[in-house]
Amino acid sequence: MSLSQIIKRDGNLVAYDLERIATAIFKASATDGGDFESAEAVARKVERQLEANYGRTSIPTVEDIQDVVEDVLLREGHTRTARAYMIYRNDRARARAARVGSVEATDNIPYKVIYEVLRWNLDHGCDTVDTLNQTIAEGRLPDLVAASEERYSQEVLQCADRVTERPDVRLIIIAGPSSSGKTTTTIKLSERLREAGRELVALNVDHYFFDLEQHPKDEFGDYDYETPHALDLPLIRRHLEELITGRTVRIPFYDFKTGRRSLEAQKMSLAPHQILLIDSLHGLYDGMTCGIPANQTFRLYIETLGQLRNGEGVFMRWADNRLLRRMIRDSWHRNHQPMQTLTHWHYVRASELKYIIPYIGSVDAVVNSALPYELPILKHHLFSFFPDAVETFRTDAKRQDAYLRARRVLDLLAPLTAVPDAGIVPESSLLREFIGGSRYTY
Repeated sequence: MSLSQIIKRDGNLVAYDLERIATAIFKASATDGGDFESAEAVARKVERQLEANYGRTSIPTVEDIQDVVEDVLLREGHTRTARAYMIYRNDRARARAARVGSVEATDNIPYKVIYEVLRWNLDHGCDTVDTLNQTIAEGRLPDLVAASEERYSQEVLQCADRVTERPDVRLIIIAGPSSSGKTTTTIKLSERLREAGRELVALNVDHYFFDLEQHPKDEFGDYDYETPHALDLPLIRRHLEELITGRTVRIPFYDFKTGRRSLEAQKMSLAPHQILLIDSLHGLYDGMTCGIPANQTFRLYIETLGQLRNGEGVFMRWADNRLLRRMIRDSWHRNHQPMQTLTHWHYVRASELKYIIPYIGSVDAVVNSALPYELPILKHHLFSFFPDAVETFRTDAKRQDAYLRARRVLDLLAPLTAVPDAGIVPESSLLREFIGGSRYTY
């Protein structure tokens, strides 16, 4: 047994204790008639998995161990115990600290929301690659499409209703990492608010980019549009404060073809019934909106919180889901080949991890934009690309990030049944934002 220590949340090292794992599993299984001996047997399987994952090379954290417990419980078929364990884990997280916003998050993960997503997937037969394949084989994919679309739409409508309950709100921030579906979510939210007599007026923060010549370059010669510091943050803050207090501003215009900005290009103001909208990767970043009172702001975070496991019980990463979406959209919207999107993705992720994801605990609501049925369709569009990407980047020392991502996606999608007919996707679907054919104009 080489595993002897773990890392606590405060960073201190403590002795590894199998009994603590067994006790936590036993408490979770108690409502299902579990006994300590069975819990201990599962704990030993957790221990073997930890040995395989960490062994002598590294020390797991408390969160790492809890992740493995959840994986093992689900893989061994202890679904009800897994659910109870997730609730237990979330309750402990809530007890540890009071969060700034309405959404409880530990280590930037909204575990309560994740639990609800997993439960929904389990109930609809789309929690694993095998069950999703079975749904396709039995001709039940259209039913899954309809249920997925209804779930997502209801989440957006609930957010809109919460805004209408707060008449002081003058600014809505819709934020989330790349390709999470902010555009479609914004349109659907706007439709609902319009029915309630409120109107969203968008401030396009892309027009606040500095001139391209002021942007830094990396060793590959790429400009970094992903950092919030590529934007004129002081000007954004001043304009937000002036707009919300009823004044008229002159917003700039940024020409992406020339990479240059024109100041004071267009007048803008807000009517009493209007709400200012920021739909931006960096809308939650403090440097952008720190001058606006909290009671006048509604913060919505959107992410692909999918819960799909492969045959080994490993969950698909949310960022990989979004990468697939962006690879397709970039190919027709920006004339970028999938290889370009893949090699640029590490800049996207670095910015997300620094400027977007850490703020999830400060938001008023979270919308899950993952559609379980989308992966078979995305596979049809993109799978043939990944073997080439893996082979191309395998021995390229500077492109190991691209290689590892391509390898991971290839392994996950390989056993999944591809669906060539996108006709089952409604024109109002968020997925249409990426594969084309949306009834909305982007």
